[in-house]
Amino acid sequence: MFISSDRPAPIGSDSARTARSTRHTAARPTTTSRVRQLVRRLHLWLGLSVGLLFVLIGLTGSALVFYVEIDAALHPASRIEAERGPGWDSPVWDRALAAARAEWPGPAGSWSFEATGKGGAIPARYYPHAGHHGHHGHHAEREMVWFSPDGTQVVRHAPWGGYAMSWLYELHMHLLAGELGSQVVGWSGTVMLLLLVSGIAAWWPRGRWRKALAFKQDAAPIRRLRDLHKLFGLWSAGLLLVLVGTGVLLALPNVKALLLAPDSVPDPTSSRVDGRQIPIVQALAAAHRALPAARLAFIDVPGHGDGAIRMRVQVPGDPHRRFPSSFIFVDQYSGKVLAVHDERRGTSGTRLGAWIRCLHDGSVGGLPVRILAVLLGLVPAILFVTGFLHWRRRRRAARPQATAKAHFGSNIS
Repeated sequence: MFISSDRPAPIGSDSARTARSTRHTAARPTTTSRVRQLVRRLHLWLGLSVGLLFVLIGLTGSALVFYVEIDAALHPASRIEAERGPGWDSPVWDRALAAARAEWPGPAGSWSFEATGKGGAIPARYYPHAGHHGHHGHHAEREMVWFSPDGTQVVRHAPWGGYAMSWLYELHMHLLAGELGSQVVGWSGTVMLLLLVSGIAAWWPRGRWRKALAFKQDAAPIRRLRDLHKLFGLWSAGLLLVLVGTGVLLALPNVKALLLAPDSVPDPTSSRVDGRQIPIVQALAAAHRALPAARLAFIDVPGHGDGAIRMRVQVPGDPHRRFPSSFIFVDQYSGKVLAVHDERRGTSGTRLGAWIRCLHDGSVGGLPVRILAVLLGLVPAILFVTGFLHWRRRRRAARPQATAKAHFGSNIS
């Protein structure tokens, strides 16, 4: 019952008791409001704690979407042209290997040649130290090398991490800290997922959807900041969840294996270690017979030892052109096919895993999706700036009110 008169009701009257009860009930927060307030505080402190890292990873990721093109523009000697490059039966690979071993003669060193499918320089990686059966992990020391189109000359070489785009890649994936950095990026990514979900939950309206989705242009600056933060977050949230989620799985392969349980890639060995390594073209011919519909992506040639020559190939249906998920292993001494890992014959986890990288780097869907990926990488910076400015303005606005309340309380006492 509301008091319609300006005159206060007598103390102890039913009207006074009802008024006090009504004010007390209105002031008491409901469970829903308490949860919403908790979610908002969680979103705020998550944003302040991992927000800058989110910005860094987003901005570097935007630059890496066009990694190859930017690097070629910075180094014209290694530019990849539109004409057709060497394929399955090309003698260029053996010429490139001969030129490589003349320049880097270490017997334990292994080589990985990239088959871009285009003309121009041939990209390769040199691993100077012996790896497991001649192959290396993602963090192994390596020299990036580019050969002339005919494979006879080295036109450029630089250590991985020693030129701009590779340094940027290391910053994005590992924070320049190797395996430890990967762990930090991966587990921070799970916090970023919680940040995104808490933002949606904190905004979720209780009715009045049109108002909740509106941008009030003539509002005060603090309201406009909130609306900008809200709208950028809402329209990008779904794509950011995909981007961050796939990034977490790329940074934490053990978590990926636990969640998806993909088929393991074989790791066969060559039959003898005292023979002479066969030409690459012979190994390619055997591999092509094993998977005739596959497109060649990489040729990994081990150093002297028991490692197998490994071809990384793209089979029909594999979404990633540059880093496909199928492999063919050939004995480096006999030329016999030792194992075939065909992504199409794998479990659902194997097939799903093939999509993770291309969903993350925007390589599926062509140029429009890559441009979208670039724009999406800018969103964390916008969200951080608008969220931080809104939070700072609210703190400044709250200080005079807190001072006034303290002053009022001291006068009463």
